[in-house]
Formats: sequence, C-alpha cells, structure tokens
Amino acid sequence: MEFEIIHLPKDKWKGTVIPIKYTTDKYYDVHVNKTGSGFTIEIEKKELEEAITHYSSDKLYEDHWENAYAWGMVVNDELIAAMETDQELWSNRLRITELWVSEKYQKQGIGHALIEIAKEQARRERRRAVILETQSCNVNAIDFYLHEGFTLIGMDTCSYKNNDLQRKEVRLEFGWLQEEKKKLNSKDIEIRMEDKDDWYDVELMTQHAFWNKHHLGCDEHYLVHKLHRHEDYLSELSRIAVKDGQVIGCIMYTKSRIVDGEDTYEIITFGPLCVEPKWQGCGVGELLLRETMSLAANKGYKGIVIFGEPDYYPRIGFKTCDNFNITTSDGKNFDAFMAIELAEDSLKGIKGKFHYSEVFDNLPNEEVEEFNKRFPKLQKLRFPGQWD
Repeated sequence: MEFEIIHLPKDKWKGTVIPIKYTTDKYYDVHVNKTGSGFTIEIEKKELEEAITHYSSDKLYEDHWENAYAWGMVVNDELIAAMETDQELWSNRLRITELWVSEKYQKQGIGHALIEIAKEQARRERRRAVILETQSCNVNAIDFYLHEGFTLIGMDTCSYKNNDLQRKEVRLEFGWLQEEKKKLNSKDIEIRMEDKDDWYDVELMTQHAFWNKHHLGCDEHYLVHKLHRHEDYLSELSRIAVKDGQVIGCIMYTKSRIVDGEDTYEIITFGPLCVEPKWQGCGVGELLLRETMSLAANKGYKGIVIFGEPDYYPRIGFKTCDNFNITTSDGKNFDAFMAIELAEDSLKGIKGKFHYSEVFDNLPNEEVEEFNKRFPKLQKLRFPGQWD
C-alpha cells in the first residue's frame, strides 16, 4: 500500500495513547547461571504450552523523555502507526521509545519505514547507535528487529517485576550500531574540475546531501544548477570528488565582496560544500576544502568568507569574522559567520560589510519545486534540529 509518514508535533499529540497488543505462542527463555568463575547466560527460543496475548498502553511524549520526537501515519484522521525517539545525549545514542503499527496495517512495510527514519536521524545527529527495548516474550518484535539489523546488546532481569525470569518477560535491549567509517585520502578519490556532463550528477548528489537537513526538502541543488550558469561562479576553483566513477562530493566557489564606504574589496566564498550521505564522515569535505584553499591561495586570493557550521570549520582554521573587522551586510556577527586568511595577514587592512553574490538570494520556491521534477521523488519529512 502507499502511505505517508508524517511528524507528530508534541503540542498536538502529547498524551496520545498507543494501544500495544501482541499474541505469541513462543518466547525466549532466559537463564542466568552463576558458575565458579562468573556467570553464563542462555537465551533460547521455546514453544509456549498455549498462546498468550499481552496488552499495554503507552503514551506519546511522556514527560520523562526530555528530547522526544515522534512520527506516524494517519488514515482517515486515525493514528495507525507511530514511532518516538529520544536522544540519549550522555552516551551519544538514539533510543526508540515507542514503535507501534496497528494490527490491521502490519506486514505492509510501515514498521521498516519507521525504523529507517530512526536510522536516518541517528546518521544526521552522528549518534553511534540506535537502541530499544522489548520483552523476551515478544518474539515477533525480536524477529523483526533482528531482520532490521539490530543485535542483542543487554538485558535486565528485574525491569518490570522482581520475578521477570519466572514470568518469561525479561527486558531485552537491542541495538543497531553505526559502522565506523574509514577516512579516505587523496589516493582513494579523484578531485577534479567538473564538466557539463557532470552537472546532473553533481546536482543530484547535492540534493541527497541536503534533503530535509535544514528544512523540508532543500534548495541547495537548485542553487548549484543556477551557479553553473552564473557569472559569479568560479569554475577554476570549484571541484568535485569522484569515487569509482560516482560523484560523491563538491565544493562551489563564487565571487563576493567586502564594502567599507567607498572602498570595495574582492573576496571569495564557497557554498555549497557537500558530500553524498553514504560518504559523510569520511573526510571528503576536508579534502575538497584543503585542495581548493591551496588553489585559491596560489591564484592570489586573500581570503574566504563563509556562512557555515561552527562545529566544523574552526578545526580547518576558520575564525569568526569579528576577528577580521568584517560584518554581515546588515552589520551583524555570529558563530556561523567565518573567514580564513589564505596567506599571513592577507585580510589585514580589509574591513567592512560582506556581500555575497545575488545568485544566493534568487531561489523562488515554485522554481525549486519545478526543478525537483528532474530527479527521483524524495519525501519531505521533519527531523529534530531543522530551522523551520
């Protein structure tokens, strides 16, 4: 069936009851045995003498989940599936606190789609794992989580009552662990100028990199499309990263300027700098940036001014623009507004207000939506941390 998963805002859905029900004729028998040198734990699937049905009622956005965020599926104004996550900040993990699909709608791919959203949230937030709990008697859920790539990571033999072992309802913890990504180097990828044959692939990769990152959908891929044809685009500095014949990253430079009264100073900026999600965290962006910074320095450019992520660019050497007596066009400074000198003291004596190319301001939503038709359709979805 076709379905659409949507964000369930807290102000509307807080307190909504999730009616959990499952029937099972099997269970995972848990035995904890003390030995002379420690403990042994045995967990084995067994048949019940007769099937049992479990009922419980949870609620969305319980107060003890401080960073809860929920998605779900609504049919004819009725909630028929829901998932809630909570950021476990101290351990850098993402916990699925609720995962439910109405019995009528099970085995139609909805649970899988919800799990994929949790994995995507973990990837975006760079959480090291997605974790959840279930019970040793909920065999169908356990089999589902195993199929989705989860593995047993722990248990609690007195989570619900002191006789959980005897009741055959032991809390089991499952986790999906992010793979540790290998850093790529200049021998692993090709960094080169793009040509017109690359344009579609670069725009598609940019769409993937930014989709649902800052807001619903994105417009950065349309910006790249316009940059390719704009007079301020600096193709001689811009570069793409290619691996195994596929475009996996790009950095796009444009002309910009700093204005101080009657004085105007030519400067450069880049944006977007992006990497295909599969390869994010592998050092591709840094390779692109360092190579093009060297190119720009060799061509005599004095510095680069950007709007970028404050947690990323300072380790490359960028500093906030108040260090250089540079402000935004409306006279402001903030952590995401940064610059870097391309030679020692190359920005000394340059001060004023920064102005980027007009191409960045000319991205009407209706044009972006029309441009999106050129690419495979992607779902617009809310995630924590989006700007709007």
